[in-house]
Amino acid sequence: MKNKFAQIFFILTLVLSSVQAFAADPPPPPPEPPPGLPIDSGIVVLFFIALITGYFISQKRYNKKTPN
Repeated sequence: MKNKFAQIFFILTLVLSSVQAFAADPPPPPPEPPPGLPIDSGIVVLFFIALITGYFISQKRYNKKTPN
């Protein structure tokens, strides 16, 4: 008898939770991103720092006088 009550209670709980889940309103869609590239300004600054550093390292490496 307890087994039947447990089965009925389980099925009733399952049905009520699924009805509650399907009755919830879906969240609104996210807003559209602004036009243009979504690149952070810090990434752009880091790119130029790496570019300038690479230029100076290459100048230092290739401008060494080779011993004769």
